Amino acid sequence: MRRNNKVLFLILITLCSLIPTLLSAQWLETTITVGSSPCALVWNTQNNKIYCANQTSDNVTVINGTTNSVITTITAGSYPSALVWNSQNNKIYCANQFSDNVTVIDGQTDSVITTITAGGEPYALVWNSQNNKVYCVNYYTNNVTVINGQTDSVITTIPAGNSPCALVWNSQNNKIYCANINSDDITVIDGRSNSAITTIYVVSEPLALVWNSQNNKIYCVDWGSDDVSVIDSQTDSVITTISVGAMGSFPYALAWNAQNNKIYCANQGSNNMTVIDGQTNSVIITILVGSSPQVLLWNSLNNKIYCANYFYDDVTVINGQTDSIITSITVGSGPYAFCWNATQNRTYVANYYSFSVSVIRDSTITGVEENHQPLSADRLTLEIFPNPAKTYFTVRLPLSADCLKIFDVSGRVVKELNISGVGEIRLPLKDIQAGVYFVQLDNRTTTKKLIITK
Repeated sequence: MRRNNKVLFLILITLCSLIPTLLSAQWLETTITVGSSPCALVWNTQNNKIYCANQTSDNVTVINGTTNSVITTITAGSYPSALVWNSQNNKIYCANQFSDNVTVIDGQTDSVITTITAGGEPYALVWNSQNNKVYCVNYYTNNVTVINGQTDSVITTIPAGNSPCALVWNSQNNKIYCANINSDDITVIDGRSNSAITTIYVVSEPLALVWNSQNNKIYCVDWGSDDVSVIDSQTDSVITTISVGAMGSFPYALAWNAQNNKIYCANQGSNNMTVIDGQTNSVIITILVGSSPQVLLWNSLNNKIYCANYFYDDVTVINGQTDSIITSITVGSGPYAFCWNATQNRTYVANYYSFSVSVIRDSTITGVEENHQPLSADRLTLEIFPNPAKTYFTVRLPLSADCLKIFDVSGRVVKELNISGVGEIRLPLKDIQAGVYFVQLDNRTTTKKLIITK
């Protein structure tokens, strides 16, 4: 009897040791067949749909975010290469590189609303939620087309540098940054006037951009010089340049971890990832991943970074707190693009050569379960930063919301705002006194504590 108790005790100890692994497990849930050469993904949070642009079949596959079934396939232009979702009007914009236009899709009906003529080889898109504009870089004609998100008409065309290839929007200063790979510079555009403010010269061949809203910095991959340029977004000047490896590292993609204020840089040539401290701009660690890391994604719900390794046909999952590798998951051939479905906590991976989308599931919140239920809105709460705040704070909305309230410690509402859409909203604090407050979206039960200093 004592021996049986000892065996039972050892089994319980073993099971307890496995609990952290089970509670942070990632696995390949399913694989979805899509069109030819899938290269871009975007998640429509309003209708819980994933849109996948298929370059060589000239169409967009629409996937149900709950069931992972294909809803429909939408005909686009020639060689669709980029997607962006306009949450204000529930539209998806698809840049068609070889037909020099942008297809506009209704997010409710999944039908084509219109086709907008752009410049030569539209290559990348970004949505400015503050002014409801879509910016489209045209690689061949060296300019940026500005589209009215309400009317879907072209507002203007802005000259850029040679071969513009990447965009990022800074909501704090309402500026759009455009990386021009063949002129070694970045065009800065005023989001209100749609005019070029200045040109920032970097080292060599800028290829990717990310905005750190906590420190208001832009990070730019310099593909040709194996480093990352750090730009002060207030002054639009280069603060420093960070080496990410030896010659031939070929940095290719960036992601910002808002929770730990880190920037992750995928280096194609050296098969690793450089982790940069967003406060000091110093390298924290270099993580060895798979062959030719192509794209990065940060999961804000579980603080994990996903890295698609193009030649290894797998995804490396990294702990955002410790920067240690959690696991590697085999996906399809040539993983090329990511998007994250926060409702079901799924990561979608577009596999360029196997004409498929892999769905990775993460069970950190609910544990491993056979019939997973969608996460409630309360589990997908807002993020606020900086905190403590002095003159302003930024609200990041993982899901759409209509109303934001700020309460003091007595429960009195000191500020109430009507908000809409998904993204980041900057709120000034000039009319709120120093103290401890609580921020709440709509009537959800979860709140975030906010400390205001003056």
